[in-house]
Amino acid sequence: MLVPSLTEYPQVAAGKIRELYAVDDDHLLLVASDKISAYDYVLPTTIPDKARVLTAMSVFWFDLLDVPNHLVAWDDPRIPDEVRGRALLVRRLKMLPVECVARGYLTGSGLIDYQQTGVVSGVSLPSGLVEASKLPEAIFTPSTKAEVGLHDEAIDFDAVRALVGDELAAKLRDLTVATYSKAAEHALTKGMILADTKFEFGLDESGAVVLGDEVLTPDSSRFWAVDVYQEGKVQPSFDKQIVRNWLTSAESGWDRHSGEAPPELPEHVVEATRSRYIEAYEIISGKSFSDWP
Repeated sequence: MLVPSLTEYPQVAAGKIRELYAVDDDHLLLVASDKISAYDYVLPTTIPDKARVLTAMSVFWFDLLDVPNHLVAWDDPRIPDEVRGRALLVRRLKMLPVECVARGYLTGSGLIDYQQTGVVSGVSLPSGLVEASKLPEAIFTPSTKAEVGLHDEAIDFDAVRALVGDELAAKLRDLTVATYSKAAEHALTKGMILADTKFEFGLDESGAVVLGDEVLTPDSSRFWAVDVYQEGKVQPSFDKQIVRNWLTSAESGWDRHSGEAPPELPEHVVEATRSRYIEAYEIISGKSFSDWP
């Protein structure tokens, strides 16, 4: 079989970081890029090897988790050589219009909502929680799916029911929390805390709920090191926090509220971010990134 060129597959969708191509009636090619986004902007600077890290990490989790997923293969003759290592051959799904977020710790937008109301996505939480507090149990805090350049908006469970119906909403909630919990258990065995994560689900031809997109990567999840975890302070994260911190620093000279696009990232931020992503993969998977295609 001749290895195809990417140009032979029609593009059917493009997001901030990924593009989807039609392979045939049943399969798609999910291709990651080295682009990085922050504050609802796709930045002008890329992070070398980021796409390969995201792909390798997704493959690791798809293999580990006992959850129906869309992955067919990561090494297949239908995958063009030009994107090998950063592309997945996946099943076509009818994707559901909900970002399925699970939180085991309080931080980010969840903390802001809690400080204002004591509630996160309709879930009432105990008083006295602070930055990075461990929650009594993992909670489902869904959001809308925003177009590129727009911001996902937090919604409650009733809003999910209105979008997909009662039965499917319950399945999404339960599967999100259960999958997060299993992943968090594994992460702890590697000395890592999975603070929160985002999943996307779709329906296959039989109507079964299937895990899609990427899964449990530094782009979609917050990982913290157990040995430096300290409740009440912002934790060092294995993700793009390095980029966010620089963009909001005096060094960048950028005002995130100005309406202007962010500047190019300096080399030291690019290299630190690349190293952080690779480190996350190697710790979580126990594999060497140099062995990934």
